[in-house]
Amino acid sequence: MFIIPHRIRMRLLFTRLSALALLALATGCVFRPDIQQGNYLESKTVDQLQVGMTRTQVRYLLGTPMVPDVFDKDRWDYLFYFRHGRHPYTQRQVIVRFKEDKVASIDSVNMGSGPPVTPDESAPISKFPRI
Repeated sequence: MFIIPHRIRMRLLFTRLSALALLALATGCVFRPDIQQGNYLESKTVDQLQVGMTRTQVRYLLGTPMVPDVFDKDRWDYLFYFRHGRHPYTQRQVIVRFKEDKVASIDSVNMGSGPPVTPDESAPISKFPRI
């Protein structure tokens, strides 16, 4: 049986701990790209929607609906999701209902004000973000 000297054991332990520490530090350096999905919904564009507009006018303002409802042809759902790197995500939703090919009602959720893609630059980002 071969006995490993104390000095070599300590060197192996130091090497393993160093590799483990480097691996732990590297996990916080992962790049998180911006994720944008759905129709870009800006509050000033949604504010231009009016009851009585035609389907063509709504499509011109907001684009093609993200989620076409197969069972209800008179409802268009517009969804928008945006996540800027490690910042919290933004989600917006607009539901347009039609009656006789004219807008009958407009429901919006989380529209806020201004464009949704601008994160708060003054908010501090922690050195070691949550994973």
